[in-house]
Amino acid sequence: MAASLYGVSSLLLVVVGTAPSGAQHGHRPCQGKEESAGIVLARTSTSLSIWWELSVRAASGLEAKAQHSSPSKALPGLSMPLFCSVSLDPLPMQGPELGIQVDDVEAPEIEQEPKQEVLENKNVMRRSHDARQKLLRLGIFRKVEVVIDTSRGEGALPNGLDVTFEVTELRRLTGSYNTMVGNNEGSMVLGLKLPNVLGRAEKLTFQFSYGTKETSYGLSFFKPQPGQFERNISVNAYKVTGQFPWSSLRETDRGISTELSFPLWKTSQTLKWEVVWRELGSLGQTASFAIREESGHSLKSSLSHAMIIDTRNSSILPRKGGLLKIHQELAGYTGGDARFLKEDFEIQLNRALVLDSVISASLWGGLLLPIGEKATCIADRFYLGGPTSIRGFSMYSMGPQSDGDFLGGEAYWAGGLHLYTPLPFRPGRGGFGDLFRTHFFLNAGNLCNLNYGEGPQAHLKKLAECIRWSYGLGIVLRLGNIARVELNYCIPMGVQSGDRICDGFQFGAGI
Repeated sequence: MAASLYGVSSLLLVVVGTAPSGAQHGHRPCQGKEESAGIVLARTSTSLSIWWELSVRAASGLEAKAQHSSPSKALPGLSMPLFCSVSLDPLPMQGPELGIQVDDVEAPEIEQEPKQEVLENKNVMRRSHDARQKLLRLGIFRKVEVVIDTSRGEGALPNGLDVTFEVTELRRLTGSYNTMVGNNEGSMVLGLKLPNVLGRAEKLTFQFSYGTKETSYGLSFFKPQPGQFERNISVNAYKVTGQFPWSSLRETDRGISTELSFPLWKTSQTLKWEVVWRELGSLGQTASFAIREESGHSLKSSLSHAMIIDTRNSSILPRKGGLLKIHQELAGYTGGDARFLKEDFEIQLNRALVLDSVISASLWGGLLLPIGEKATCIADRFYLGGPTSIRGFSMYSMGPQSDGDFLGGEAYWAGGLHLYTPLPFRPGRGGFGDLFRTHFFLNAGNLCNLNYGEGPQAHLKKLAECIRWSYGLGIVLRLGNIARVELNYCIPMGVQSGDRICDGFQFGAGI
């Protein structure tokens, strides 16, 4: 048996390379740089199994020859050669004398967990979709397609992915036709656009709008910040002619403006400088003397700021989320004869209830402060009433008036509570019936002029006096993401002298 063990050790030395002389005569053959390369094979489970199989086969083959061989032929200095084969001490993996190099040993490849790979692929798809939406928002591509494939070619990673965006640009000159609805007014809009006019998503747009009460046309240039599409600057030149029958007034505005828009935290901010040459006139011979006094030319140069926080899931019929709008305008310090400070806000909260119903609460208000001795212009004041604000009252037909012509006010507030429910006979979800909603509402508000020498308490008291309010029910139709149409049965309350009401059915359209 000793001869067999010596034979196995000798065979191992022959298979993996002869050990150096320092290791042959030492009593600790498993230490130092002169260790047998057979130890290297024993470091992995695969190599250990191969080594063991070779050892067993060699031992079985040599035992038969040991009966005829002389003990003097055994290799000296290897009293326990088998001990080295099972040692797991760390050994050097370099050196030409070992007969094996580091690159020759193939470490087992660790396969990534399928769950992690799926999560990474989902992340790639989500980020690719976000990038596609940003490209479409630039307004210079007709179509954007995303192609995701495995990496190929030089430098490709084993689990790498190639993401390719295939885009189709718009024509150099495009035209558009659409309709707009707002504040119980509809208009037809024609437009011409030069997209990507300078090669960096700039747009030059000409737009003509013809409406029931207003006609306008204008030229605008839009330029986004490279890499930050939400940050942009625009320059506009326009002319607007409007008729306001509730005031027997006609107004023509010619102006230029510059706007800077940018996001800040969760808000959308807009800074604007505007210069407007305004021409006011009466609509007919029946206009009141107060309206005739307002006729003439005026120049307004103002700086304004607007902040919007909008978390609603829809701007037409939201089911959840809120809206906050704050707007400030300062006129007179950059030129012009109009001098005032104007502040207004709007708050809206929406919450889903049981049985697919939604409750909505809103509050909005404003204040106009004249600067200097000159009174404010009728074109800068607030107006209230109508199917999109205080239902049950005619359009902008509340507050101060003169001989039937409404003059607007310098302070106002309004609020509403709305309950939207599905139609009781709706056959099921996903059909035409989803565009309709049953509408229950309660509105209240007031519009007046303030004496600014009386103080805040007197102002609040005056705003709390003579409150107009109304309630009723009706049906709301959603027109896509454009507007909403309402048909309500209204019961106006708190009507003051001179107010025009709409008792009974009232039709309205707006946002």
